[in-house]
Amino acid sequence: MADRFVIHLPVVAGDLPGAVRLARVLARWSTVLAQTDPGEITVSYEDEQGVRHRVFCDARLGGGRRCALRVGHDGPCAGSVPR
Repeated sequence: MADRFVIHLPVVAGDLPGAVRLARVLARWSTVLAQTDPGEITVSYEDEQGVRHRVFCDARLGGGRRCALRVGHDGPCAGSVPR
């Protein structure tokens, strides 16, 4: 298996809820790139980067898909966000 590398792209937000909202927007936008895995996006406090907060539930669904809802959502998992 070939080596894989992860790119860490720091983006600053004023608070944790704002960071989570911004992360969701960036993750959904990044789906235009086949190399991204938006379900794995996390946020952290600048001075506590080892303590990461998940943005998406990311539970595995059938057919290789993952749950696209917020972490801690109510109800069943879904492969896309209801509009």
